[in-house]
Amino acid sequence: MKAVVVREFGNPDGLEVVDLSVPVPGPGQVRITTEAIGVGGVDAVIRRGTLAAYGFREGHLLGSEVAGSVNAVGDGVDASWVGRRVWAFTGLAGGYAEQAVASVDDVLPLPDGLTGADAVTVGGSGVVAHFALDRARFAPGERVLVRGAAGSIGIMAVQLAARNGAGAVAVTTSSAQRGARLRDLGATHVLDRSGVADSDVPSGFDVVIDVVGGSQVPLFLDRLNDNGRYVAVGMVGGQPPADFGMRLMDGFRRSLSFATFSSDTVPGADRRAVRSSQFNDAAKGDLHTVVHEVLPLRQAALAHHAMDAGTVFGRIVLTP
Repeated sequence: MKAVVVREFGNPDGLEVVDLSVPVPGPGQVRITTEAIGVGGVDAVIRRGTLAAYGFREGHLLGSEVAGSVNAVGDGVDASWVGRRVWAFTGLAGGYAEQAVASVDDVLPLPDGLTGADAVTVGGSGVVAHFALDRARFAPGERVLVRGAAGSIGIMAVQLAARNGAGAVAVTTSSAQRGARLRDLGATHVLDRSGVADSDVPSGFDVVIDVVGGSQVPLFLDRLNDNGRYVAVGMVGGQPPADFGMRLMDGFRRSLSFATFSSDTVPGADRRAVRSSQFNDAAKGDLHTVVHEVLPLRQAALAHHAMDAGTVFGRIVLTP
């Protein structure tokens, strides 16, 4: 089967299309003929070699979420899964391929009317956005800032905050055009990447959901209201300054808080319940998925170039 691996860490040209043996599903696993493969920010971080210290090696098969049809099951898995269209989380490897395996616990059937591309656009990002707002103890009427809102997680966070009664939903993004699209999805205020805006924006926010991280984290900590909560769900812009915690200590009397969030810490049953609900909402059009572009698997490097250039709005999807 065709697959895409990281031949060499660094820029996207280090990705390579290779022929691999078809994977065999182990106990508790299913094998899926992929129809859509999500390209996520974590894929780019792995490809750059940023996580090499955590055991990722050159030759790594990228990809964490796919949609397609189950064609085989391993021991202990109900054979009725065969033939069903599903979404699946493959971990941090194995998705950029014509066939992929996943634990049956990380597989959900897709509702009628939901395309594979839409499934991999909302499947991982929607759950992160939902539980990040929950971790932030977001309440109706509060002011929310979504930093890095043009990606799939940010787009979901904007929609969920808006439809759950946020008093304001501000976003940071790189252009007025993107800002206009985010307004259509529920944003009320648009800031540039450094937090500057031409229009009148709230002086502070109760909740910040940050997909970016990087050197400007302290600047956005300063935008929190008293009792404000800052939740980092990604670090696509790199690590914050080593001393960023000093910003929290400087505002000690304001009772600010900072948290990281990974959906890995959410019980599987809770993830499945939220994801299933979001799939149904997306199929009905109540939750909007934004697919930036659909590319063939062999053009995975082109997808990563676009991500590195910051030109992606929503999610790029690969198809075998």
